[in-house]
Amino acid sequence: MPQSGQGRLKVGEPIAIIDIGSNSVRLVAYEGLVRAPTPIFNEKVLCGLGRNVLSTGRLPTDAIDKALSTLARFRVLCEAMQIREIRVLATAAARDAANGAEFLARCERISGQPVELISGKREAKLSAFGVISGIWKPDGVVGDLGGGSLEMIEVKGHRLGAGTTMPLGGLALQDRSGGSMKKATKLVREALDGLPQVEAMRGRAFYAVGGTWRALARLHMKQRGYPLHVMHNYVIPATDAVDFARLVERVEADTLDSIESVSAARRPLLAYGALVMEQIIRLARPSEVVVSALGVREGLLYELLDEKQRTEDPLLASAGDLNLLRSRSPRHGEELCGWTDRFMASTGLDETGDERRLRHAACLLADIGWRAHPDYRGEQSLNIIAHAAFVGIDHPGRAYLALAVAYRHMGLSEDAVSPRLRELASTRMIDRARILGAAMRVAYLVSAAMPGMLPLAPLVCAHGQVELHLPAELASLASDRVFNRLKQLARVIGRVPAFVTAAAPAA
Repeated sequence: MPQSGQGRLKVGEPIAIIDIGSNSVRLVAYEGLVRAPTPIFNEKVLCGLGRNVLSTGRLPTDAIDKALSTLARFRVLCEAMQIREIRVLATAAARDAANGAEFLARCERISGQPVELISGKREAKLSAFGVISGIWKPDGVVGDLGGGSLEMIEVKGHRLGAGTTMPLGGLALQDRSGGSMKKATKLVREALDGLPQVEAMRGRAFYAVGGTWRALARLHMKQRGYPLHVMHNYVIPATDAVDFARLVERVEADTLDSIESVSAARRPLLAYGALVMEQIIRLARPSEVVVSALGVREGLLYELLDEKQRTEDPLLASAGDLNLLRSRSPRHGEELCGWTDRFMASTGLDETGDERRLRHAACLLADIGWRAHPDYRGEQSLNIIAHAAFVGIDHPGRAYLALAVAYRHMGLSEDAVSPRLRELASTRMIDRARILGAAMRVAYLVSAAMPGMLPLAPLVCAHGQVELHLPAELASLASDRVFNRLKQLARVIGRVPAFVTAAAPAA
């Protein structure tokens, strides 16, 4: 019996990262070192190492004991997962405490691994790498709020600006202000005043990293009744973010709607996280807040990649992985990309580069639900795609992928797919999803999801028609059912359907 399931990819050795933060100690084990890594295990324990460090100068004894017992547990888990490469990072609390070095020495003995104590600037750089690894073409400023510190750094595409660090983490701010929100506001404003990263944010995106800000975004999402439960790349307009932050600052955390989705240990820090976000938005005036679920840990993985791996498209890498794991024929999904390339080029419809990559991702995902009952393949595919751990895609793009594959299975009726999901996509994207879904409905009847068929049967628009070209050896595929699918496609692009078949050779 193989030790790992066949649902695992063969991407080399797994790798684990242990992050000893000011508020939490977390272990994330990844399937392998690849452009779009998939976690195989993820656990955090809120230890509160940074509690009162700035006022006492020392890590609390009870927090140390809890962190060390957590590391002992994580070591056993890594051994069970047979993970040989383990990276251990420590951040602000261990940097700032007088007993930090002694604590880290104990961490090394218990974990059996060297611990890298990263500087604030390196923490900012790794946070930015995390955003680059998970958000397609980022343009703005990254803010990583931990328990002890706030790191900020400008990012544009793959380029980084200078990073900075400030003692504005939730625990640190609570400690320095003595629990006074008025004093905390003054401390935040003084720290941010004139900061180059604040000036660089104007009119651009603010990428929010860190557990407290994710918790705030989760509450905001639930308050809106948002149709997706995916935190990564969740976007909040800046004015809305300010209003929500002020609400969180004003009321008791336990009175907030859906507060049960936030752990009790993190709730006292919500107001401080909201305060920091409000002041950043007021001073920097960004266009929007974009939540990134990827940060320092994923940034370290990105840093370990070679240059070629870094330039890979993370969305297409993730879609390719699911194609390999779940499709009847992974090569057929790849052929579908080329088949629809030719079709789209012949339609005369304009298509941007970003739209083309989304279409390719949808083609790779088109057959991942084939093992479900036929009546539920569309619904299952939609749910998998809508909530999958994809990166490099925003929520409207995710809705497009889910809708295109749902249309492929369920037909083009608007009643067949989720109306809430359609709310996330523009009219143009819904139209393109219907066109692609209709084309895929033709493709799968012609090919039976097997490789080698689609290259022989091109679909093109010519002479005012949508033409399915069939060579002599495939001429018998020209059935009424295929023609009805072709007619459906022709209707959504304003053409008429036609078979173009080659004559069979004389006997």
